[in-house]
Amino acid sequence: MFLTLIVYFLAGVFQDILFTLNIRYVSKGKTFLAVLSSFLTVIVSMIVLYNIVTQLGDQRGIVAIIVYAAGIAVGTFFAMKLKIGLKE
Repeated sequence: MFLTLIVYFLAGVFQDILFTLNIRYVSKGKTFLAVLSSFLTVIVSMIVLYNIVTQLGDQRGIVAIIVYAAGIAVGTFFAMKLKIGLKE
């Protein structure tokens, strides 16, 4: 279970970095990169949520959702601090 939670956390980090990139690409008018990052963001989130709903029980599912949300928060922090996607 611990390894699964680590994977959910890392997926959350990755997802939010992709989401932040998507917002930056949209604001810069980079259509292809915006579409690609949007697609990947949705794929990651749907796979994780599908897995949580179908593979985990009630108690472990809540913990997994909290760990996933924490990963998303850390992803936001890294994306904002690293200024990913801001170079011309």
